[in-house]
Amino acid sequence: MSLDAPFITDSHCHLDFSDFDGERDALIQRAAEAGVHRLVTICTKLREEPKVRAIADRYDPVFYAAGTHPMSAASEPLVSVDDLVALAAHPKFVAIGETGLDYHYTAESKDIQIESLLIHIEAARQTKLPLIIHARAADDDMARILTDAYKDGAYSCVMHCFCSSAELAKASLDLGFYLSMSGISAFKNSTDLRAIFAAAPVDRILVETDAPYLAPPPHRGRRNEPAYTAHTARVGAEVFGMDYADFAAQTEQNFERLFTKAKLPQAAQ
Repeated sequence: MSLDAPFITDSHCHLDFSDFDGERDALIQRAAEAGVHRLVTICTKLREEPKVRAIADRYDPVFYAAGTHPMSAASEPLVSVDDLVALAAHPKFVAIGETGLDYHYTAESKDIQIESLLIHIEAARQTKLPLIIHARAADDDMARILTDAYKDGAYSCVMHCFCSSAELAKASLDLGFYLSMSGISAFKNSTDLRAIFAAAPVDRILVETDAPYLAPPPHRGRRNEPAYTAHTARVGAEVFGMDYADFAAQTEQNFERLFTKAKLPQAAQ
């Protein structure tokens, strides 16, 4: 691992996607060289969970989460709370999701998306693991559902790849949730989004890639990979007026406070 690269965590990527077939060993090595010493790979369809789990089992730095992505809520079997709770028994299973609402691409499945979301929330509540939320073009419903559900019992949550409104950011932060910066935050035209992050408490910020999607500059338009978390984190440091090493250390503290199961072996720290 590079001695001059502060440790950071890619809190959300998709290592099971075929984009990475045949090069996962090299991918994780490149991540380590960039200081990305820990990754959370996300299962978006529960029938793919064994494959995602196997990747986490193979690589010490990799942990995983599982749920039904909102864009798949209508085409995949409806998961149960018991299903998710059972998966959470695995030592490297560290979060519930991703789940959420996507009215940009799949507004026609709104009702089943909401039903699925509520199931995931209850699983997060029962397991005391963080909920991973995808939100697109559904800010009002998302804020209302998350807030109403919280009144029925507390749970923790990260708004993954946050690129929604200042109002949804405030509603999420008011509940004690976290906002995650993806490559979108580093895009030249994301000035308004960076302003939303700058107004948030820095102790509620995570960084991620959502790889293979949304590569930050200077790789925008190409396949993303976990090593590129460092590019987004450097922009994050600028947003908060911090040295990169200090911002990296802060996001590490934030991640470990939220993802309490994602503990690395001492030698890998």
